[in-house]
Amino acid sequence: RARGKRGGPAGPEQEEDGGGDGFVDARLSRRILEQARRQQEELEAEHGPGAPAAPRQRGAPAPLPAGPGSDSEDDEEWPSLEKAAAAAAAAGRSGDYGGEVEVDPEDEKAIEMFMNKNPPLRRTLADIIMEKITEKQTEVETALSELSGCPMPQLDPRVLEVYRGVREVLSKYRSGKLPKAFKIIPALSNWEQILYITEPETWTAAAMYQATRIFSSNLKERMAQRFYNLVLLPRIRDDIAEYKRLNFHLYMALKKALFKPAAWFKGILIPLCESGTCTLREAVIIGSILTKCSIPVLHS
Repeated sequence: RARGKRGGPAGPEQEEDGGGDGFVDARLSRRILEQARRQQEELEAEHGPGAPAAPRQRGAPAPLPAGPGSDSEDDEEWPSLEKAAAAAAAAGRSGDYGGEVEVDPEDEKAIEMFMNKNPPLRRTLADIIMEKITEKQTEVETALSELSGCPMPQLDPRVLEVYRGVREVLSKYRSGKLPKAFKIIPALSNWEQILYITEPETWTAAAMYQATRIFSSNLKERMAQRFYNLVLLPRIRDDIAEYKRLNFHLYMALKKALFKPAAWFKGILIPLCESGTCTLREAVIIGSILTKCSIPVLHS
């Protein structure tokens, strides 16, 4: 108080900070250092030793993925993603990125007891598109033949040619920029039909990751749910069944898909549980997404 009187009246902030001498209380210093140490330990546990300091506070929301309009988005993200994939492969981590999962045979037998003995046939985007095309063709041809006998309008041959070219690119894609024609698919009213032309089952894992980024950030929730259910989920299940593990890029696609949590639950998790054929390996890999990613409480 004597110092305060000589130097003028102390404000409330100066009194709280210890008379305005600019030092932080010892207890507060310990708490700050403890929190910083914890945060660094979490970063090292997640990214390995020597990880950089956290760019944002733990409670802050994650940055939204960029839309399809920015051309530099792929080049910015891919170097770090490729390094992470190489590091995961070199380290041989079993739990991270859907790597090799050790499955206990007894646990596998236990979960098989809950499987459906006569599971329904799994439908893919190709099945649904073919059904729609057949229905529309019959319906429109009948209506037009009654009116004027005009042939059913088809997609412009130039459009077909462009998207067949996109199909060739996606079947060999590794990294870099995607064709602009592919980035505009979410804005089209007949996006499912156009997507069918590109044959998603032939895409590389890297192309599937990029497609998930674009569709999760640009489709509405219900349409994103259809993409997850008809394109992403069948690809993930086939990959796990064939290789007994999940490709790094497909695992990252699963994480990116959580940008729309409701669509993720309704398009991936619930259909997987309802199928009655979810294996223990699939449960471990897809369940790890739930433990690693932050999901809004209401969706959970």
